[in-house]
Amino acid sequence: QVEIVESGGGLVQAGGSLRLSCTASGSILSIWDMAWYRQAPGKQRELVASISSSFNTNYADSVKGRFTISRDNAKKTSYLQMDNLNPEDTAVYYCNVDLVSGWEHTVAGKFWGQGTQVTVSS
Repeated sequence: QVEIVESGGGLVQAGGSLRLSCTASGSILSIWDMAWYRQAPGKQRELVASISSSFNTNYADSVKGRFTISRDNAKKTSYLQMDNLNPEDTAVYYCNVDLVSGWEHTVAGKFWGQGTQVTVSS
């Protein structure tokens, strides 16, 4: 029983900032990679940023220098700090968590949140 919940989306003017949060809950034994994806209207879902269990990070070229991904293992939460936003960042942002869960038995895999809308006005 695992649940992934995102929050922090909203409407912001160009040049503004938002911080997205993603919290995993349930029978979780360990968390490996955590990542943020986004999908704009008419486009495929793309990887925005990821962070490993050893805190190594990777970013899409389009967000380098503007977005920062982090994680708090005690809270089982990842964050995506988005600065200097522009209208091209408008999309639904999804959290993805690679984890191992188990109560009576164990299961490993990637779990998705429902997504949170980010809209940047010009």
